Amino acid sequence: MTERIVLAYSGGLDTSVAIGWIGEATGAEVIAVAVDVGQGGESLETIRQRALGCGAVEAYVADASDEFANEYCMPTLKANALYQGHYPLVSAISRPVIVKHLVKAAREFGATTVAHGCTGKGNDQVRFEVGIQTLGPDLKCIAPVRDLALTRDKAIAFAEEKGLPIETTKKNPYSIDQNVWGRAVETGYLEDIWNAPTKDIYDYTAAPEFPPAPDEVTISFEAGVPVAIDGVKVTPLQAIKELNRRAGAQGVGRIDVVEDRLVGIKSREIYEAPGAMALITAHKHLEDITIEREQARFKATVGQRWSELVYDGQWFSPLKRSLDAFIEDTQRYVSGDIRMTLHGGQAIVNGRRSETSLYDFDLATYDTGDTFDQSMARGFIELWGMSAKVASGRDIRVAGK
Repeated sequence: MTERIVLAYSGGLDTSVAIGWIGEATGAEVIAVAVDVGQGGESLETIRQRALGCGAVEAYVADASDEFANEYCMPTLKANALYQGHYPLVSAISRPVIVKHLVKAAREFGATTVAHGCTGKGNDQVRFEVGIQTLGPDLKCIAPVRDLALTRDKAIAFAEEKGLPIETTKKNPYSIDQNVWGRAVETGYLEDIWNAPTKDIYDYTAAPEFPPAPDEVTISFEAGVPVAIDGVKVTPLQAIKELNRRAGAQGVGRIDVVEDRLVGIKSREIYEAPGAMALITAHKHLEDITIEREQARFKATVGQRWSELVYDGQWFSPLKRSLDAFIEDTQRYVSGDIRMTLHGGQAIVNGRRSETSLYDFDLATYDTGDTFDQSMARGFIELWGMSAKVASGRDIRVAGK
């Protein structure tokens, strides 16, 4: 029986050429797998037909947009996940759901190997292969660009020689990855980190310098998940899409950062994540009034470690699973409404309310009716500073000898 290889298929030049390239290099039949994670653009059927036209023996397509929003974007939101304090893990969280469908297709079509289009310099090769090792430990992995010497110039020549049904002459200087949670742009002109991004880089966001009138929005949450916008019920996918539209129109969610890649190099990245950044901002403000102080402090540490694990391709790891359990427990009371104004590149919270709030007006007010017993403060301060006071006395005593 002829060996079969499942290929993560985007519909672009490299993965289209990889179908025939893999076949010639290995003698295997190729099954193309396309997964919709809300990236927009061409229909899944168009992509499926292109894969077949490029020589795939089967083309498996999966609409995973709701699955992605519910099972991958929402845990990211609950963690307030921002790698290095900036990046909302746009590409990193899409890889596990794609891996899930790659392994599923490998089982369905009897494939022994999974292929992806990553280079040897990036993070995604790790995310794909670690995920595949975890969900399908018996499966082998190959990367045509990395393992079979498929460079872009060879890809263009191969496509023209074979008459493949893809556009090969359009020159795009950037590498772009996008889904409903956001958009990532790198390489080309951006590799000089002194160069400012040009207008043509952006697609999800309008220029914040000339915004429309301020847009006030109220986001309602239940247990950390957005359930309504301006009183209208929404699914997680609908919430992200609506805020992509409204926050994107105001230029919210543009990120320009030099980040630490897993493979040890620093890389300049441009991200657009209007919906994600608006939701994370709202969610964090709701947590500020519903999560107890010490729990909130520790959750910030957990969220940072969670972000690092996911960035590093450890979505399916035992530690990440344990952190998920902690984060989920913290969301028990994260329910209520956040009002925010979207304008000029900013999402500014200006109102919050919750039936599970820990904010007590009578304790917080400085006006008549204050229920806080200020006489307790003096003794509290004495005890709170006792250890530092004793240590300081020791320092003075020792220094005087």
